[in-house]
Amino acid sequence: MSMIGNLLRVTHAELEEYLKDSSLLEDKIYDDETENENLIDLDKSWDGIIFLLTGQSLDNAEHHLVRVLFSGQIIDEEQDLGYGPAHYLTPEQVSELNTEISTITIADLKQNFDPKKMNEQEVYPTIWDEGDDAFDYVADGFLALQDAFEKAAKNGEAIITFLN
Repeated sequence: MSMIGNLLRVTHAELEEYLKDSSLLEDKIYDDETENENLIDLDKSWDGIIFLLTGQSLDNAEHHLVRVLFSGQIIDEEQDLGYGPAHYLTPEQVSELNTEISTITIADLKQNFDPKKMNEQEVYPTIWDEGDDAFDYVADGFLALQDAFEKAAKNGEAIITFLN
């Protein structure tokens, strides 16, 4: 079984609805009838992204940029979307984080790419022996995350993140 990282761009009003009734969020996420262009699939790159941003895996990261995927603000503690509950960022928090991550380049991330350390810290998924291919995989995930934050900040949207 694999853990897939996801971001969902939502309006502030939608976020408020989900905070009141988290079943609406589950319905939105798992609606197979409609394609949702605001739902971004980071595949398994999420922990690699955290590592490249912070130098730490999710298990031991204390850096504030962990918030791009795991804000600590939970929609519903009781809800399990596959691997725990969803986290959220308000439009203001999205804007603040976007300002910071928008300046990060792939070259910046490459400087933090340390396959040996990533294997030692068991950064998910454990593909780091694949070298540049593994880096490219995580870099693509980061670019998707960066794009989602840019669009959300431009539109005044909140972001919900979850693993499934």
